[in-house]
Amino acid sequence: MTRPKNDTLLRALLRQPVEYTPVWLMRQAGRYLPEYNQTRARAGNFLALCKNPAFATEVTLQPLERFPLDAAILFSDILTIPDAMGLGLYFSDGEGPKFERPLREERDILALAVPDPAVHLRYVMDAVTQIRQALDNRVPLIGFSGSPFTLACYMVEGCGGTDFRQIKTLLYRRPDLLHRILDVNARAVTAYLNAQIASGAQVVMIFDTWGGVLSHAAYREFSLHYISQILAGLERERGKERIPSVVFTKGGGLWLEHIADSGCDAVGLDWTVDIGEARRRAGGKVALQGNLDPAVLFSTPEVIVAEVKRILAAYGDGSGHVFNLGHGISQFTPPEHARILVESVHDLSRKRQEH
Repeated sequence: MTRPKNDTLLRALLRQPVEYTPVWLMRQAGRYLPEYNQTRARAGNFLALCKNPAFATEVTLQPLERFPLDAAILFSDILTIPDAMGLGLYFSDGEGPKFERPLREERDILALAVPDPAVHLRYVMDAVTQIRQALDNRVPLIGFSGSPFTLACYMVEGCGGTDFRQIKTLLYRRPDLLHRILDVNARAVTAYLNAQIASGAQVVMIFDTWGGVLSHAAYREFSLHYISQILAGLERERGKERIPSVVFTKGGGLWLEHIADSGCDAVGLDWTVDIGEARRRAGGKVALQGNLDPAVLFSTPEVIVAEVKRILAAYGDGSGHVFNLGHGISQFTPPEHARILVESVHDLSRKRQEH
């Protein structure tokens, strides 16, 4: 595996010295970019965009043509795994993802099986390979998956944007069945991420979008336990290069110390956590990624720069910080504001290093 010309992100994730703070944006290839919307229209729909490696490559590279980002992230969706399990993923315009066959019956849960990524998710691996070729080692490529619990939320509820009644009923009434789903999911995610690494991903990230809806005890039992299981099974090196791992639990600030002990290299933070306090609590065990409120990008250039300066100052000196948003970039964000964010992170962090 060849190290990218700009390897600042890799060094920051491994807490090695850097010349400036690297930055990328969650959901950086998305609807806020007019060129993305044009490509999506050519593809026909979102799922067709995800399942066509040429289109996925095109949209992955679009934000890098606009902004001096320090990483590309694979364009895909977290629900590729349950789709490959046969749950019938589809997207309704304006309503988000839905499943034709959500897991509601014990027999369906017991029949759940780990899909072979080389067969059922071949289109994702082909996209990773093509993106790596198209990047030509400019910046690292991040691969990703949803966490076992987050995937289970969609698989049991049948859609997003719910009150989590179905999955929490299952959790408390039949925890054995939820553990069955989570165990299959954890094995599926491990195989999926290792296949992405084999195809060329240089960093892997686990998105635990819904872990924060759990109680204190339930989070550790039903979410973090399975994330730790995945991390233990990941391929950590490819050739002579280390493959860093990032865990992001939205609303996970309560469990920061536990996440830092899970075996990951970096912890993603949402905007509800002070990054300086998070650094102190993590005790130097992991790098930190985050954590600007995405809504800041609706404000003015002056406010964006001030907020960047505040977060960089809160983190303090030294490596181990990857600047990012505290969640995905909104489709309503002005692209020029994303540019101001990226450039101000670079400029201000370089000035901090000089002093």
